[in-house]
Amino acid sequence: MQIATMNWMQVEARAREDDRCVLPIGSVEQHAYLSLCVDMILAERVAVEAAAPLGVPVFPVLPYGMTPSFVDFPGSISLRLGTYIRVLEDILNGLYRSGFRRIVIVNGHGGNGPVAGLFAEWLDSHRDARIKFHEWWKAPRTWAKVQAIDPEASHASWMENFPWTRLPNVKLPEGSKPRLDQDAFAQSDPGTKRRLLGDGNYWGVYQRSDEDMLALWEIAIDETRALINGPWAG
Repeated sequence: MQIATMNWMQVEARAREDDRCVLPIGSVEQHAYLSLCVDMILAERVAVEAAAPLGVPVFPVLPYGMTPSFVDFPGSISLRLGTYIRVLEDILNGLYRSGFRRIVIVNGHGGNGPVAGLFAEWLDSHRDARIKFHEWWKAPRTWAKVQAIDPEASHASWMENFPWTRLPNVKLPEGSKPRLDQDAFAQSDPGTKRRLLGDGNYWGVYQRSDEDMLALWEIAIDETRALINGPWAG
C-alpha cells in the first residue's frame, strides 16, 4: 500500500501490527531518449508492485540522488554527498519515529551506492532496527535475466526502456551503440563525459520487445517481493 493512500492513524496502527516499510530512492538524470526520471519511476514502481500483496507501506520515492557525472546534461539534478546523506538520515529517523523497524530501501540509481555507509552508521544508533538495501536492477535473478536477454545492456540502453519510461513521439536510434571507454569516462570532468557519451546511452541497443521487458519486470517484482517478505536478521 502507498503512504499516499493512508492517514496518520492508519500508519500508526499498521506499524504496530507489522513494522516493515519500503522507501524507494532514485535520481533525476539524463537517460538518452528516455525520461529524465527513469530511476525514480522504476524504483517506486517496483517497490509498489512488489509490496502490494504484502500490505507493506511504501513511502513516496526520494526523487533526487547523486549524479555528478551528468550535471552538464540539462535536467540532471545532483545532490552533494553530504546533502544526500543528511536528507536520508532525516527520512530514516522519521520512519523510526513512526514505529517502523524493518526498512527496505529500493534503490534505482547506481550513483546512490555510497549511502550504504550511512545505513551502517545509522544502525549503530538504532540497534533494534534493520535495513535491507536493494538495488533492484542488479539483484541476482534480475541481473541474470538481463544477461540472458542481451548482455550488451547499460545505462539508458534497452534494459531501462520500459513502456512506462519511454516518451511518446520520441524516435529511438536503430542498431547498437558501441561500448563506452569506461576508463576514459571515469577520469573525466562532466563536460568531457558529455562529449564521450553523446546522446547519453553507454552502449547496446536502445529498445527491445515489450515481451522481453515485461519478462524482466516480472522477475524484478518477484525478487523484490521475496526480499521484503524474506527473513530478517535478529
